[in-house]
Amino acid sequence: MAESKKGPVVQEGRIYIVATFNNTLVTITDNQGNTIGWSATGKVGFKGSRKSTPYAATMAIEQAINNAKERGFREAAVYIKGPGPGRDAALRVLRNIGIKVTAMYDVTPIPHNGTRAKKPRHG
Repeated sequence: MAESKKGPVVQEGRIYIVATFNNTLVTITDNQGNTIGWSATGKVGFKGSRKSTPYAATMAIEQAINNAKERGFREAAVYIKGPGPGRDAALRVLRNIGIKVTAMYDVTPIPHNGTRAKKPRHG
């Protein structure tokens, strides 16, 4: 296997994006699930309420993908989880940054029945 300055060359893999209301996390793995690179809005330098902005998510995703590109990363399946503001920003970045997206999945957990309802109030 070929080597780059940052480690073995990995040309294809998966990008996992977790967009919560307070943060956006990005992990890039190879097809076996070994982490190639990761980033988060806090790692890019945002703190507090600024972490939960689409711009902060954009910066985090760009940083993670640029680090992976240094290792020869070119195409990926994308897995997006959560309802946060970083969700749409993530899709915009992926379209513009030059990674070939082979598949896109929404893996947001959806309750099939939810938690048990409160007992009715009598009064």
